[in-house]
Amino acid sequence: MQRPEVSVVIPTRNRPELVVRAVRSALAQTVPDIEVVVVIDGPDPATVEALRALGDERVRPVELPASGGAPNARNRGVDHAQADWVAFLDDDDEWLPEKLATQLERARSSGVSLPIVGSRLYMRTPRAELIMPRRVPAPGEPISEYLAVRHGLFHGDGFIQTSTIMAPTALLRKVPFADGLRRLQELDWTLRSLQEEGVDLIYAEEPLVIWYADENRPRISFDAPWKQSLEWLQQTRPRVTPRAYAALAMSVVGSMAAASRSPRVFFDLLREARRHGKPSFTDYVTFLQVWLVPAGPRRVVRDFFLSRERRTRTDVG
Repeated sequence: MQRPEVSVVIPTRNRPELVVRAVRSALAQTVPDIEVVVVIDGPDPATVEALRALGDERVRPVELPASGGAPNARNRGVDHAQADWVAFLDDDDEWLPEKLATQLERARSSGVSLPIVGSRLYMRTPRAELIMPRRVPAPGEPISEYLAVRHGLFHGDGFIQTSTIMAPTALLRKVPFADGLRRLQELDWTLRSLQEEGVDLIYAEEPLVIWYADENRPRISFDAPWKQSLEWLQQTRPRVTPRAYAALAMSVVGSMAAASRSPRVFFDLLREARRHGKPSFTDYVTFLQVWLVPAGPRRVVRDFFLSRERRTRTDVG
């Protein structure tokens, strides 16, 4: 096989049916010169056999001797990548056929030497299908604010998800994913990468990925204790604006910490956001919401209102 144009990296473990669906969506890309590096995160004979049964030489399984988590698996996939570009795909997501072609065109026309290319996506839950993010970054908008700041009660206008990311292989080798970080992995990697010279984040406006959310399936990326996420945020403070810092503390870390039901944790997070950030009225309302309303009902309400908003926009269009 000739040298591929894009290396697709898919971490997986003990989910052969799902990973085969993801791999098929990669193989169906309109860009034919690709390789699909499936990193099997620990011993998993069923997945090895399922990938072998596909019978496509573009699929390259990489078996790790022990489980190291999603960030480590992605890094090992990048180590094996032969192309100048790497695109990530989680094993429970799918790509639309034009995904890589669209992103390669955006990268080539961006004028950026090391572009990180994201895209919008379809988020499918048991109740609704939503398009995220609502918009792409505005010219001159701080990326940390685009990715963190909410302008409504349910999620921010900006968003990045691992299965949407395509980036230069050289950048990923210089700035690997953070081993041991169990949440906020793509956000952490994006913010650290943007500190490098010549790097910028650009988006394809088309939804190019199907993200299956709220499926109650075990994932390689396990839910993290909120304390680890707060420590991450404190270390990340130099990379974000005060406005973004407050939003991350109150909405992202706050939603994880709310399960503690601890008044002390509530006020500690509130003080952290006020001391180092600039909270808005929306941040305060969001913070109260995540502490007072359980996650399940919040998701139901979110899906109802955002689905109605999408239908309204479609009808107007």
